[in-house]
Amino acid sequence: MRVVLAEDSMLLREGLIRLLVEGGFEVLAAVADAPALLSAAEEYQPDMVLTDVRMPPGHSDEGLAAALAIRRRWPAIGILVLSQYVELSYAKDLLATASGEGGIGYLLKDRVSDLDELVDAVERIHDGGTVLDPEVVSALFNTSSNSSARNSVESLTEREREVMGLIAEGRSNAAISKHLVVSAGAVEKHISSIFSKLELPPSSVDHRRVLAVLSWLRQ
Repeated sequence: MRVVLAEDSMLLREGLIRLLVEGGFEVLAAVADAPALLSAAEEYQPDMVLTDVRMPPGHSDEGLAAALAIRRRWPAIGILVLSQYVELSYAKDLLATASGEGGIGYLLKDRVSDLDELVDAVERIHDGGTVLDPEVVSALFNTSSNSSARNSVESLTEREREVMGLIAEGRSNAAISKHLVVSAGAVEKHISSIFSKLELPPSSVDHRRVLAVLSWLRQ
């Protein structure tokens, strides 16, 4: 898999390069600011972009803005955004670009210090999945529970909400089954019920897991 990396901290950038190479990925470019990220995406059109949210020149949301621009132009490129903190508006902006082609992810930087976790996240995003940091998922659930704009998501049972949260983290059915200590058949029933309650019929085009996460985010 061909990857472009953007991170302004030299130490973290070099650490991520090492992890990605050890994970079997080809790092085409490793840059330190948003303009260079856009240029690298233009030049290489990689399979995946990993970027920090806050980067030069303004150290606000330049990395996220560059990721969104890349997503609009090349929707098949997977995007993994890394952040020091949980920023729900950033997560929602990114997830709003979900298309079922290239996957998307939002992880805290502490989460990607482990090679296995980083490789797993990148591979799931490359396969078109959605990967959210567990802390982001928790914050989103806490926010949605106080929302006055609730929709059909409120009809989900407590167990279905647990499953929905694990889907948002990018977990497979097998991983959900193991985490909840339930059978694979039970997981399939919960997911089928979630899709039904969110009015997401089978489709050869739309990625229903991504659409389910988006429905939940739009409460």
